[in-house]
Amino acid sequence: MGDSKRVVYWIRRLSELAMLGWLGMMLLADLAVAVGGGGGGLQWLVFACGVAGVAAVILRRRRPRAETYGIMLSLSFAVSVLMGVTGATGVPGAAETGAVLVLMLGVLRHVEPVRDAAVLTLAGLIVLMAESIGRASPGQSLIFSFMLFAGWSSIAGVGGYLRFQQERRNEAVHSVRRAERLELARELHDLVAHHITGIVVQAQAARTVARTQPEAVLPALDAIATAGGDALTSMRRMVTVLRAEDAARTPGSTLADLRVLTERFSVEGPKVAFEIGSGLDDRTLPPEVLTTLHRVLQEALTNIRKHAPQSAWVEADLRRYDPAVVLRVRNHGSPADPRVSRLGGGFGLVGMAERVEALGGRLRAGPTPEGAWEVIAEFPSP
Repeated sequence: MGDSKRVVYWIRRLSELAMLGWLGMMLLADLAVAVGGGGGGLQWLVFACGVAGVAAVILRRRRPRAETYGIMLSLSFAVSVLMGVTGATGVPGAAETGAVLVLMLGVLRHVEPVRDAAVLTLAGLIVLMAESIGRASPGQSLIFSFMLFAGWSSIAGVGGYLRFQQERRNEAVHSVRRAERLELARELHDLVAHHITGIVVQAQAARTVARTQPEAVLPALDAIATAGGDALTSMRRMVTVLRAEDAARTPGSTLADLRVLTERFSVEGPKVAFEIGSGLDDRTLPPEVLTTLHRVLQEALTNIRKHAPQSAWVEADLRRYDPAVVLRVRNHGSPADPRVSRLGGGFGLVGMAERVEALGGRLRAGPTPEGAWEVIAEFPSP
């Protein structure tokens, strides 16, 4: 685990422990009120709701959020109605209220669609108001109503903001994927033109030699069939990506282009050591894989220039590890940008991942145990 991921992991763990400690202290306060005899004995039901709430918070990631939240609201509302009907007076449960607010935050952030999350949030406000009206004395109900409304408003604001930020990121990712599909459509046109041109040239050549050398026609037909099969294979891969809405090679991309790319980057940025393993050349790699390799390498080097310009040097290599061909780009001497680590990578890498996965491979990006940043693209070995 990289340093930035380890920091984020421990921050989450500590915040979880702090929240549980906060709920634990509230539960002790509920216990003290119940032992003191508040609510005519029904305050013990409030304490029981607090225990259920703490358990629901601990188990909230193992059960559907809306279901857990709904059960907690039902319990709290039932106790409030019971105390209101019997005329018992006490105080709203601190742990119970805290659990409702914590669960409500998760509902606001994750429940789909947004309309359901909003309805459940309003239901939480109704239950909290029922706590203050049904459990507290007339003189205290207004004070508790104000306090609970303030807590509900704060959590609703935080949850709404987090939901908004997540929606913005999702929309940005969708826009990147849409732009990538448009680029694929342009490359599909170029790829088809490239293959069809070759097929037409070979067909014309076969027609010319058929008059003088009939024996040369059969090899030419075989070459035409092979070129047509290659074109269909490449087009199927790209069209599958376009139909799935979830890439391909512009004719002319070669391994030499990858070397030129790294040489140009070395002039303006950190030095790049680029190696190509044995057994790899322009004939052994499909055209769509060559272009995707070029795009991934370009995106990785661009991210280094943008997020880690002080890198001492960059290591890049392309090798065959049966059953895969692997491109690895790693920068040394500059720590990873923690903002990129927390977000799970930039949007450029989202588009590159679309291309790599469309070819049956996978792309990974993140910090290494040594403190470097690494991008790895794997493709099935041809």
